Amino acid sequence: MTKDVYEYAVIRVIPKVERGEQINAGVLLYCQPRGYLCARVELDPARLRALDPGADVDAVRRALSAYELACGDAPGPLGAEPLGGRFRWLTAPRSTIVQTGPVHAGLTADPGTELARLFDKLVRL
Repeated sequence: MTKDVYEYAVIRVIPKVERGEQINAGVLLYCQPRGYLCARVELDPARLRALDPGADVDAVRRALSAYELACGDAPGPLGAEPLGGRFRWLTAPRSTIVQTGPVHAGLTADPGTELARLFDKLVRL
């Protein structure tokens, strides 16, 4: 079974950027040889409120869902971009509540299975 290089980044929520505390809330995975770009997100509202009792959970959920939407075929500004361009745009450094961590690489024969594995390892408790 052939393995291909993939890149991924953890999607994190940093409710008070000045404090630097974060919650891992998703994973973004890109595999160029297989034409694969997908994000999987899940927000734990109790963990978010533990870091910021006044956090706007609905707004954070909307921001997280934008990562999933940007990976799909929905029309929009990123829809015409190649998958690699979308991945680079989504992983560009930001000073916002929802942002990605550093990009890492690996090898996989099945990007969807790898996304699920990383999600379970890095996001779920």
